[in-house]
Amino acid sequence: MPKQRAHGDGGLYWSETRQRWIAEITIGYTPAGRRITRKAAGRTKTEAKTKLKEVLRDHEDGLAIAPSDYTVERAVNDWLSYGLSGRDEDTIKLYTNICRLHVVPALGKRKLRDLRAEDVDKWLASKSGSLSTRTLQIMHSCLNRAIKRAMARDKVKRNVVELCSVPTGTAGRPSKALTFAQAEAVLTAAEGTRMHAYIVLSLLTGARTEELRPLTWDHVDLDGDPQATPLVPPYMAVWRSVRAGGDTKTPRSRRTLALPTKCVEVLTEHRARQQQAQGDSWSDSGLVFPSENGTELDAANIRRAFRAVIKKAKGLDPKEWTPRELRHSFVSLLSDSGLPLEEISRLVGHSSTATTEAVYRMQIRPVVQSGAVAMDRIFGAS
Repeated sequence: MPKQRAHGDGGLYWSETRQRWIAEITIGYTPAGRRITRKAAGRTKTEAKTKLKEVLRDHEDGLAIAPSDYTVERAVNDWLSYGLSGRDEDTIKLYTNICRLHVVPALGKRKLRDLRAEDVDKWLASKSGSLSTRTLQIMHSCLNRAIKRAMARDKVKRNVVELCSVPTGTAGRPSKALTFAQAEAVLTAAEGTRMHAYIVLSLLTGARTEELRPLTWDHVDLDGDPQATPLVPPYMAVWRSVRAGGDTKTPRSRRTLALPTKCVEVLTEHRARQQQAQGDSWSDSGLVFPSENGTELDAANIRRAFRAVIKKAKGLDPKEWTPRELRHSFVSLLSDSGLPLEEISRLVGHSSTATTEAVYRMQIRPVVQSGAVAMDRIFGAS
């Protein structure tokens, strides 16, 4: 005769339907008098009893028991549906695409409570040979946030993704800067096109593309105030961006820039042409660089128009250049002219010179010449 289980040990039976051993125990009763039970299944009696002990330990620790059918895919979908409130539309689209393309196909079917750090490590490592480090960081972040949300709703006990580091991915295309000769070729190619004023302003002021797209005429003064003391030159107020809420990238990015003479000349012509071209379908949004109907351009519009200009410039391949590299060229040209790094940092709206060096380190003048110049002056150059 098999030994009878002691009172309080629960029951153990074979389920023909599930083809598993089921361990079951009563942990209490509802106010209506119905039993509250906990169950665990296993291929063997020992496996079923071991799993039941884990369930009971979680119960005694006050932890909710994660649903056995709650998968990584469900956690990710819940986060995408309810955890991104207030985010920018482009950010939501990016996170959704990352999850659909990389997270769900690889890990989606895994039960969330069975997910291990080793699974996440292998997944990231398998992607590191084909994706950039930045993309890997976003993938890790999306999964991490989804599981954090699941933890807060008692779907899982811990977040193993936080224990995993992001490997180094493939090297992205490095940003580069136009030489002075190349910059002149681009400016010449842009003459007569709708992108002329945009390219001149971007190259000669270093403004970001997301700062120029929402720029309005009431933030541009082409006359200044020559009678003021001190003199107020023509200027552009970079106070807005296409980012969520309309804020600039950082507080330091909110800046007012004096306009070079060439910018004033080109913008004056640009405004006159814009006023003449306004038709019945024109939407008066006050934008400096609107679409043909007066509405705001998106990043894709700018890229296409910019590459059409690059295609006309001698010696340049449009596939190798993007609008953001006008800003890199601005930094490079100023650095080559000897302008101090601190002043360049202020002009481009960086929070510190460290940011300027980190992002534009290939464009910053690498040789500090002040010491040699001073010593030549002291001792005399032979």
